[in-house]
Parts: sequence; C-alpha cells; structure tokens
Amino acid sequence: MGMRFQDRDQAGRQLAGLLSRFRGRPDTLILGLARGGVPVAVALASELGLPAGVLPVRKLGIPGHTEIAFGALAWSGGQTGEQTGGQVVRILNRSLVTRLLALGLTQSSFDEVERRERAELERRAARYPDSTRNLGGKTVILADDGLATGASMRAAVEAVRGAGAARVVVAVPVASLTAQASLEPVTQAVFSLHTPGQFRAVGSYYRMFEQLEDDDVVRLLPGAPG
Repeated sequence: MGMRFQDRDQAGRQLAGLLSRFRGRPDTLILGLARGGVPVAVALASELGLPAGVLPVRKLGIPGHTEIAFGALAWSGGQTGEQTGGQVVRILNRSLVTRLLALGLTQSSFDEVERRERAELERRAARYPDSTRNLGGKTVILADDGLATGASMRAAVEAVRGAGAARVVVAVPVASLTAQASLEPVTQAVFSLHTPGQFRAVGSYYRMFEQLEDDDVVRLLPGAPG
C-alpha cells in the first residue's frame, strides 16, 4: 500500500473536499492538535474560509513503550461565560493500566509520565498564540495528521466540549478503523480520507513527514507574532 499524501499541507487541502458544508460558516472554527495537526488545520481552514487555531495535546506513553498510549492530556483553554484561563483534561485507558500494573509496572512510573507530559502541555499552552479562546456555542472542527489509537483526539474532544463547544467534528487525512469507530459516538461526525484495514504508523502515509517544533506551530498560525 503506497503513500497517500505528499505532506500535511496537501492532505489538509484534500480533506477540505469532505467538509464543504462548513465553508464560510460564521459559527465554525478549526483547531489543529499540536503539533502535527496544525499544518493540516491551517490548510483546511484556508480552503474553507474559516479561522484556524491550535489545541495542545500530549499522549501518555507506556513506560518503556512510549509509542503506545495508556491515555492522553489536552488543554481546555476556552472561555465560557465569565470563566477564563485553562485546565488540563485527562483521558485514561483504565483497563490497559490495570493490566499493565498486574504485569509489574508501577503506579509511580505512570504518575511520572503524566507529571512530565502535563508540564510540557502547560508549557506549550503558554507558548502558542491564542490557546485561550471563546468556544461557547461554536462548531469546532478538530484536525490532526492522523488517528492511530484516537487517545489524543478523544482528550481533545472532551477539552473543547468542556470549553463550551456546541458541536465537535473530527477531520483527519487517515485513521485506523478502531480509532474512527471510538470517536463517532462522542462527536457529531468523523471525516477521514483514508481508513486502511491494516493501519501502520501515521507517518507512513506521507511522503514528507518532518518533525515540527514550537516555532513551526507559531509561524503557521494566522495572526501569530513574527
């Protein structure tokens, strides 16, 4: 099975074809999961004539096997009524954690992962422009470069709902069947261009899949300081 996308920008522009119903809607905005979802979100927003922003997220990786998530954190930084600021939303795969504890991993090792990732999440929220915005009553389209387990996206969904979003839509270029199925019950819709039966790493579906840094995210966001 060959690569599907040249890069994240091209993938976001292709994705716009699935979301034409949202074009130019005044109550809608697109948030890219940082970091890899931001170029997808910016390209998608450009095609649809919508504002784009960023939502900081962090995967909680199993100690010693960090590519596998036992949960995720997301920054709920919207404004609802008179409340401002932000808080961290945590999603855990409790059954997986229970099995891993039975196999000998310690609770302190999970706690250390969460402490480290929470600190990084809060650092990024302070670094990125407009991490706190009014989502009350809005339709929020959450974009990422792909869904493997869906853990980070599930945390993102809970974060924007907690910040007052009325409707949440997920849009990604590629998704595993299990991740897409897990998100459909908790969102208004999940859009993906490619759902392979045998899912590989997200980066394997892109010809160019460079690691993004904080400066890249800031540079891509509309209205960010130079």
